[in-house]
Amino acid sequence: MLKFANAKINIGLHITRKREDGYHDLETIFYPVKLYDVIEVRKAEELGLSIWNSSLVADADNLCLRAYNLLKADYEMPLVHIDLLKNIPIGAGLGGGSSDATAVLGLLNDMFELKLSIEKLKEYAAQLGADCSFFVENKAQYAEGIGTELKDIELDLSAYHIVLVKPDIHISTAEAYRAVIPQKPEIDLRDAVKLPIQEWKYTIRNDFEFSLFDKYPLIRDIKSKLYELGAVYASMSGSGSSVFGIFEDQVDLSELNKYAEVYPGTEL
Repeated sequence: MLKFANAKINIGLHITRKREDGYHDLETIFYPVKLYDVIEVRKAEELGLSIWNSSLVADADNLCLRAYNLLKADYEMPLVHIDLLKNIPIGAGLGGGSSDATAVLGLLNDMFELKLSIEKLKEYAAQLGADCSFFVENKAQYAEGIGTELKDIELDLSAYHIVLVKPDIHISTAEAYRAVIPQKPEIDLRDAVKLPIQEWKYTIRNDFEFSLFDKYPLIRDIKSKLYELGAVYASMSGSGSSVFGIFEDQVDLSELNKYAEVYPGTEL
C-alpha cells in the first residue's frame, strides 16, 4: 500500500516553560503543506526499511520501524518492508520524520484491518513524537503541552501561495532547545491568527528565531528577503532551518536559489 506523507509548518511557536521531565511546554499552530514523502508498505519475509533520496540511515531507531514495532507489540501482524522516498528535507522544522511514521501507522491500520479509531491512532502517534499526532488528521490545529494536546482551529490559507525555503543548514531539535529561553507569550495564538494576515508579522513569533538567527544569520536573511519580495508573512518553521513565506500572488524567487532550496506552491 502507498501513502503520501505531507510536511507541516508552524504558525507561531511559543516556548512557555521547561518542565521537570526535561521537555518544554509550547504553544503553536500546525498547518499542513503540500510537500510529500512517499511511503510504500508491503509484506515481506523479514522486517526491513529502504530509504531513497536521502542520507538517512535505515536502522532500528528510524521512526517508521518504530511505528511498526509499536503496533506489532499489540497486534498480530506479518513482517513488512517499508520503502521511503524522501522529498521533505531533514533538520528543517517541517515534520517529515513524524509525518512518515504516522503514515506508516495509517498504512498498517488499513493493510491489516486493525480498525484503529482516529483517537487510538493519535495515542500511538504521540508515543513516537511530539508532533506525530497532528499528522493523523492533517488539518490546522492548535497544539499545547509538548505538542500532543491538539485542538481544532479555523484557519484556511488556500487562497495564498506558501513558499518553503531550505538553506543547507541542519538544526537538530536538541540544539534548538538548548538555546531557547522560555517566556510567556504576549498574545494568544488563537486570537492572533484571527487578525488580518498582514498584521501577523507584528503579533506572531517563533521563539526559536531569537537564538538561532544569531548563530545562523543566513536564515534571518532569507526571512528578510521573503518580506522584500512581497510576503505578507514569513517565519522560520518549527526549530528550523526552513523558512516559509505566505504570498498573495505567485512571485519569482529564483534569486534565492543560490542560497537555498526553494519549494514554491506548497499550500494544501
